[in-house]
Amino acid sequence: MTTLAIFGNHDEQTLAQLADVDSRAVFTALMADGHLGYIMPIGGVAAYDNQVSVAGVGYDIACGNLAIQTDLVLGQSIQQSDLAGIADQIASDLEFGIGRTTPDGPVDHPLFALSAWDALPGTVREPLRERARAQIGTIGSGNHYVDVFADEDNTLWVGVHFGSRGLGHTIASGFMSLAAGRPWGERVPETEALLDLDSELGGRYWTMMELAGQYAYAGREWVAERVVEGILGTRARLTVHNHHNYAWRERHFGRDLIVVRKGATPAFPGQQGFVGGSMGDDAVILQGSHADSDLQKAALYSTIHGAGRVMSRTQAKGSRVRVDRRTGERTQRKRGAITRQMMSEWTKRKGVIVRGGDVDESPHVYRRLDEVLVAQGDTIDIIHRLRPLIVVMAGADIRDPYKD
Repeated sequence: MTTLAIFGNHDEQTLAQLADVDSRAVFTALMADGHLGYIMPIGGVAAYDNQVSVAGVGYDIACGNLAIQTDLVLGQSIQQSDLAGIADQIASDLEFGIGRTTPDGPVDHPLFALSAWDALPGTVREPLRERARAQIGTIGSGNHYVDVFADEDNTLWVGVHFGSRGLGHTIASGFMSLAAGRPWGERVPETEALLDLDSELGGRYWTMMELAGQYAYAGREWVAERVVEGILGTRARLTVHNHHNYAWRERHFGRDLIVVRKGATPAFPGQQGFVGGSMGDDAVILQGSHADSDLQKAALYSTIHGAGRVMSRTQAKGSRVRVDRRTGERTQRKRGAITRQMMSEWTKRKGVIVRGGDVDESPHVYRRLDEVLVAQGDTIDIIHRLRPLIVVMAGADIRDPYKD
């Protein structure tokens, strides 16, 4: 078992979590945006011999990013004064938060007719398929967003970030239960749940993971195209689309392996990826370096998926507000480190129009993207820098159990 590369600086808990994963994996690596996760650190990459880690892929299977370059130019075809109205339309026309449905979404997508659904237990198959059909194209909350950017030439881009919603969460939970020898959906102790892909259970999980990947791709494409074509009234010139919570069959160091990336972007030489920073920072379109260096090999051809948190949601927001049933008095057990005013001042300085969002997604809780990009060394090349113009997220009152 070998940890090949650790990019950037990390706290002891994150490194201990990586070491625990490494004790069962063939190779591991940790990207510069890494931080403590569930069983496996966010930003972690682990390669296994014909096994897949259910916890490594995580609950938000196939969470990922999609960026579309349009043919619109800020200051020409779109004016600064148009942006507030566009932000309002994105917020009203798309579904942010939980308990949402998309009746006008891609509910008849061919993926709903695939035989892959047969990998689910019969008692849950149809209810889960129908819930997935209703949720496709919903964006969720937490760090999930729809953004509009301008690149170095003021060309407009649309970016989205979300995953497989309740479908992925239910698949992960269900197979963790089955791996522990318990019925589907029964809560079990937190373990990595490594499944042999030659086993019946491992094969079923892989089938459902791939189905969740198709589902996430379809949802992101529908949302982005609705913004590009339906709201901006233009077309796509270039699309960059990638998962960052997923597993792939790949060959590394002369071996065929299963590579799990949890909050890490595939970055083989020339492969492009879209990586966001925060609501108050630039994003980038990058690619794996054509140098194909030893450091790229040590990274298992992976890179960051974002800037990386430096503060938990509880630290940012404080502990939950308690309401006295008799008096109605509201008290907060512990005040958070970030206020709405702090978040608003940052985004105003950057000139970003924000709809929704909460202090646990403020730029203050993230590393600076340029710092983690530098820490990745010459493994990647930056193709475009994207300046945020519009950020739309779920409102502060939304709690989303499906966020990554």
